[in-house]
Amino acid sequence: MSSRRLRSDVYRNYRRVRPDLHCFRLVVGESDLWMEATSDCREQAANDLKIIRRQLKEYIYHHPEFVSTLSPWPEDPSAPEIVQWMIAVTRKVGVGPMAAVAGAIAGMLGKKLLSSNKELLIENGGDLFLFVQKSREVAIYAGNSPFSWKTGLRIQPGKAWGLCTSSGTVGPSYSQGQADAVVILSPDPALADAVATATANRIKKPFDLQKAIDFASQIPGISGVVSICGSQMAVWGEIELVNLSSTEGGIK
Repeated sequence: MSSRRLRSDVYRNYRRVRPDLHCFRLVVGESDLWMEATSDCREQAANDLKIIRRQLKEYIYHHPEFVSTLSPWPEDPSAPEIVQWMIAVTRKVGVGPMAAVAGAIAGMLGKKLLSSNKELLIENGGDLFLFVQKSREVAIYAGNSPFSWKTGLRIQPGKAWGLCTSSGTVGPSYSQGQADAVVILSPDPALADAVATATANRIKKPFDLQKAIDFASQIPGISGVVSICGSQMAVWGEIELVNLSSTEGGIK
């Protein structure tokens, strides 16, 4: 039996309603999103998400191995925009295209909704697209690590960010490593998702943290990295860590 843990309450704690924003859950097929926006964009978001998913599913129907391969996918200029995006970012780091799917969906939806929202957060399986008007503190969940919920990142306003996490010990997603959490900050959510996966794959023990940071930091487009394994952490880039007094998690 796998030692990986799937905490059904993790996302419920994370998805807290904010009184200053329209907050809602959006479920379409396998996509289970939490959204926070300045406008009531539920209907538009649902329609846009259906289109994004339909394009991806149609491509997968004609290329079923796209889902299962762990190797980079060949470039395909005829593919839908989301598929080309996933292919491009995962080719940069040597992983399969589905390593970027959550970040790409959040990012595609975010780009479509951003023009009508002064503030926007889209969470897709723990991967985030954020555009905030004031700084926000995002808690890190890292399983049994003592850093879980106690350490967070401060996200600065005025710029769209992707903030994506991969883990080898928590959750259902495949990982070749044993990192409790690898968090990647980038203006490109799909790239952040792909790099989080590739970086987490490189961490088997705490002494692997530095080489994982070295790998992620040399990829163009990556702004910051946090890697956690047990009681040890490595940090690089435009990362402002914060100590969180609350253990409830989420975004403040």
